[in-house]
Amino acid sequence: MNCNCHVTRRGVLAGVATLPIATLPACDRASVLVSEQEAAEMGAEAWERIRADVPESSDRAFRDTVSGLSIRLIEAAGDMPANWEVVAFESDQVNAFALPGGRIGVYRGLYELAESPDQLAAVIGHEIGHLQADHVRERMGNARAQNALQRVVAFFLRQSDIEFDEEIMAALGLGLRYGVALPYGRQQELEADRLGLALMSEAGFQPDAAIRLWERTQDAQPNRPPELLSTHPAPQGRIRELREMIEA
Repeated sequence: MNCNCHVTRRGVLAGVATLPIATLPACDRASVLVSEQEAAEMGAEAWERIRADVPESSDRAFRDTVSGLSIRLIEAAGDMPANWEVVAFESDQVNAFALPGGRIGVYRGLYELAESPDQLAAVIGHEIGHLQADHVRERMGNARAQNALQRVVAFFLRQSDIEFDEEIMAALGLGLRYGVALPYGRQQELEADRLGLALMSEAGFQPDAAIRLWERTQDAQPNRPPELLSTHPAPQGRIRELREMIEA
């Protein structure tokens, strides 16, 4: 039986672009690919690497501020501060993070940027919100699903002896990153914002401080990449969303 089908490079690449959405598990189920214990172990490993690479600050005021704010927010989340490890890191990064297993890191750059304890609490609450919503484990599961899909496609491409398989795999990687992983990350960021605002309110902080912090962040980082290429919402959009959450 003769077949006049002709597979073109453009056709294959176009087909690959649809694979991530069609074949990846739903994002809200990605966490099932990584157990809570495994996530905690990976979080502990990452935490130790960070602690080995970045020194803890010797600034007592910085350490005490981060510790005091975290205690109030952790208690507002219904947990015991003794179950958490909180470290103030001596780094110019304007950032903070939380890892599975109850670990929070805050960099001096963020401490210097924040004008008030309430502004710093906005970020710490946001990071606790990520853990409340199981976002870190979901991202781990999502990454595992993406890697599995790429291995499956690579196998079939090798079996089919397609000469431009490397281009197809590159296109698949871009589709996964910009079509699934980054938008998924932006959705998680806004959910963490919402949870963080609730924690701020419960702990006695002023939620409006989150808006001011992001205004300052926008001024301090005017050359951010386009939102399409970022896991975080653009500052203008984030500020608008925060206002709507606070006014709701």
